[in-house]
Amino acid sequence: MVSVLQNVAIDCANAYELARFWNSVTGRPLHPEDRPGDRETQVLPAEGPVLHSNQVPEAKTIKNRIHLCLRPETSRDQEVERLVGLGAAVVADHRNPDGSGWAILADPEGNEFCVLRSESDRATMNS
Repeated sequence: MVSVLQNVAIDCANAYELARFWNSVTGRPLHPEDRPGDRETQVLPAEGPVLHSNQVPEAKTIKNRIHLCLRPETSRDQEVERLVGLGAAVVADHRNPDGSGWAILADPEGNEFCVLRSESDRATMNS
C-alpha cells in the first residue's frame, strides 16, 4: 500500500489572497467555490498536488522546513523579476555568474520557495 500526495498546505493569514498570488504564479485556477474571506482555498494545478491555503491565527516565525521549487517556462532571471512584480520578495540569491544556481523568494506571507533554472537555461549551460 502507498499514500497519494493530495495537496501541499500553506499556512497563512489570508487564505484567499495567498491563493490569488499562487494563481498568478502558476497560471492555474482557484477552486470555483473559493471566495474572499474563505479560511481555506485551493489552487488547482494541471498536474501534481493541489496548493491548499489554510488560514491560521499565528504569524510565520521561522524558515520553512518544506518548500516549493519552481522550474519556469521562461528564464530563471525573467521569472524572478515577474514574481517580484507579483509581490514576492527575494530572500537569498544563489545565482552564479556561470548561470548555475537558484533564487530563494518568499510569497507575500513570508513562505519561502525556490526558482530554479529553466530547461532552456540548463540547455544553454550544457552547450
